[in-house]
Amino acid sequence: MTDEELIKKAEEIMSRPILWSGTYILDGHTPVPCYNLGQWARWFKNADRHVGHTQTTNGEVSTVFLGIDHSFGGVIPILFETMVFGGLFDGDQERYSTWEEAEEGHKRKVKYVTELK
Repeated sequence: MTDEELIKKAEEIMSRPILWSGTYILDGHTPVPCYNLGQWARWFKNADRHVGHTQTTNGEVSTVFLGIDHSFGGVIPILFETMVFGGLFDGDQERYSTWEEAEEGHKRKVKYVTELK
């Protein structure tokens, strides 16, 4: 099989419906379930998933859309995460269900990291 044929076969397999694995894409700021893993992977590769990014004197605060439900079987999907990189609060994180919650969480985390010395 040529490389081109292998790529075509892989794309065909990736486009088949699968048992849903909790993958989501964004429609604007709204998470939408995505049942096609190939479609999700193509979207995820190029999507701007950043909700917020702030560099502080006490570390970097980053909030992103995860693209995969992190509720692990919960009723409400957990799709966004704020995490601190570096400084005293390195690794500190919070997770959310909506873009709006993530924006608010990002602001709270920046304030927390900035104000505590």
